[in-house]
Amino acid sequence: MSTYLSLLKTHGVARLMSAQLVARLPNGMLSLAYLLHIERLHHSYGAAGLVLAATSIGQAISGPLTSRWMGIWGMRRVLVLTLAVCAATVGTIALAPTLPVPVYMALGLLGGLSTPPIQPAVRTIYPKMVNSRQLTPLFSLDASAQEIIWVAGPVLTTFVATQVSTVAAILLALLFMIGGGIWFIASPEVGRVRIPRSRRSLGVVLKKPAVLLATVTGFLLIGACAAIEAGVVSAFGEKSPQSGLVLAIFSLGSLIGGLALGHIPIGPWAMARRIFIVFVGMSLAAFSLNVWWLAVTLLIAGIGIAPALAVMFAIVSSSVRFSETAEAYGWVGTGQLIGAALGSAAAGFLIDRYEAPGAFWVAVSLAGLGCLVPMLFRRAHPDLRGRDASPIPDTEPVPVQPS
Repeated sequence: MSTYLSLLKTHGVARLMSAQLVARLPNGMLSLAYLLHIERLHHSYGAAGLVLAATSIGQAISGPLTSRWMGIWGMRRVLVLTLAVCAATVGTIALAPTLPVPVYMALGLLGGLSTPPIQPAVRTIYPKMVNSRQLTPLFSLDASAQEIIWVAGPVLTTFVATQVSTVAAILLALLFMIGGGIWFIASPEVGRVRIPRSRRSLGVVLKKPAVLLATVTGFLLIGACAAIEAGVVSAFGEKSPQSGLVLAIFSLGSLIGGLALGHIPIGPWAMARRIFIVFVGMSLAAFSLNVWWLAVTLLIAGIGIAPALAVMFAIVSSSVRFSETAEAYGWVGTGQLIGAALGSAAAGFLIDRYEAPGAFWVAVSLAGLGCLVPMLFRRAHPDLRGRDASPIPDTEPVPVQPS
């Protein structure tokens, strides 16, 4: 814990980490909020799944593209533009009268295209704020805190959607998006660090085995989590507080795992071992929908989530040049966002046919693949034991602008 406390005392780290978490919290809220909102309006999880699929397509396109734009026009310009468009789209979905499903799909697509590239921005800034020895623990701390987004975010969504309304749940996500986005954009570090223009074509960074591995495993891991969230809500009903309780315990497990395992050296088997914990917990959860059984088994599953995310961030950072970091993290973030949307969508279709157990089958399948992929492709996984996780320096000076 002393390592993490030391990091938080480093100038600007706690502030920047808090700002980006608030700004990105809607990433973990909107998939479930859209699922519940569209299902309530059109009485079909399948229709909601189509909206989420359209959103995921937009996110797939935007992640690496807007990340590269930050190297051309600067972080703040790109973040302001995408934030304005995305906020307008989310507000329209929440407040417009009932619209046909294709219109919601078009709005979801536009919202996905304009998702602010905050994760690539902050992952690019981190190596400029701490020394190389502190970088891997910082990624671990950030991954632990990120559980507020991917697990605690749906808890908020579930509580507000069930106790107030689905419109209120979407508007709450919008409030976090705007408030957190402004806070992050106003941070001095966002104006101080300049991302050099990448000399390579879009997508070439995916030829780096570690980047592709992190993108695929992030997609599978977060997809499994999203399916679990949809399954828990379906199991206990939209009006039951038990859903929030189970998901909160899921989040607690991830936080515990991130802080407890974050200091362990990252070897070539690190990713597979951590996701195996998630797979075991989710597999056990699929045996029963009893609230206490789910609480215990998902606590186990959660222990592997934050440590696995920390490994993804570290292997990407250590494998690319600084000018490529934003785009690389854009692809990783895109994988996670698509995973969240498609995991919810697939779970929604199977819930329509098989009820809640169908969502758990989706989650177990995705988690199993998430464990298998890094096992089969462990040679693509860098061995960072005793190595620096900082990005590879560019051959030209990187300008740093005064704040």
